[in-house]
Amino acid sequence: MNRPHLRRLAALLACAAGLCVLSSSQALACACGCGVFDVGTSSLFPSGSGGQAFFEYDFMDQNQNHSGPSSAPASDNTDKEIRTNFFTVGAQYMFDHAWGVMVEAPYWTRTFKTDDGTGVIDTFNGSAVGDIRLKGMYTGFSHDMSTGITFGVKLPTGDYGNPNFDRDTQIGTGSTDILLGGFHRGALTQDNAFSYFVQAQWDEPVASHGGYTPGNELDAAIGAHYNGFTADGGKLRITPVLQVLVSQRARDRGVNADPANSGYTRAIVSPGVEFGMGDWSVYADVEVPVYQYYYGDQLVAPEAVKIIVSRDF
Repeated sequence: MNRPHLRRLAALLACAAGLCVLSSSQALACACGCGVFDVGTSSLFPSGSGGQAFFEYDFMDQNQNHSGPSSAPASDNTDKEIRTNFFTVGAQYMFDHAWGVMVEAPYWTRTFKTDDGTGVIDTFNGSAVGDIRLKGMYTGFSHDMSTGITFGVKLPTGDYGNPNFDRDTQIGTGSTDILLGGFHRGALTQDNAFSYFVQAQWDEPVASHGGYTPGNELDAAIGAHYNGFTADGGKLRITPVLQVLVSQRARDRGVNADPANSGYTRAIVSPGVEFGMGDWSVYADVEVPVYQYYYGDQLVAPEAVKIIVSRDF
């Protein structure tokens, strides 16, 4: 299958750090959670029929308290750290130039550190399957499939019953979400050496459990990559990538949510590179916030990293 050099751009907006955190003066100390939100990747930029399988690894260590547009004292937040390894396996298949499907199945391992109210820091660990995403896509607007729309659902398959985690810290949200998005790619130069892409996705929870509904979210990305570097006689493709990721998340809702300490606006700069040979590719990037505004007190990560291995079939 003929695909663009870039197989998997950063899916998420690296992980949305932070949901609710109550101050130490309150009876319940919620922790800020984290989810991997997918605005679409280059796998959604197909140029022909066929399939692709991929494995993705993300890492994020939320260890800095943030309030409003700036950092805040750690003493304002009873939660001290959330360190998460994200593992995702998935596949995409294009039946023809117009229609395709995608599935993503995550598994997370998480360490959560919080003050028990007496100054003692408790450490809890959890590992579980996350919320599975099923998507369809339509790319029949033009012959080159450069423009498409995506639509699907996030299922409540993730575990949200860990007794040591708050609802916003759980690996699963317990919600069923509708996912709607779109993308467009094009050439910046006549020889197609420089290319650009834009994409966006809306995530709207429509059903929830246990008195907790995560805030709806809009994620978008704009970026460019260079296709002209090769090595090993042209067999190895080297593709530098630069993208800006923006997300807007509303406050959480429900009796087990903390609206005052959830929701954010954020912009991230993400330089990355992909190496491709034959049907295989390896992509890696680092994602660094350049603007953050968080309601209340929330734990954030200074950066996130991503590695993706994919194969066309």
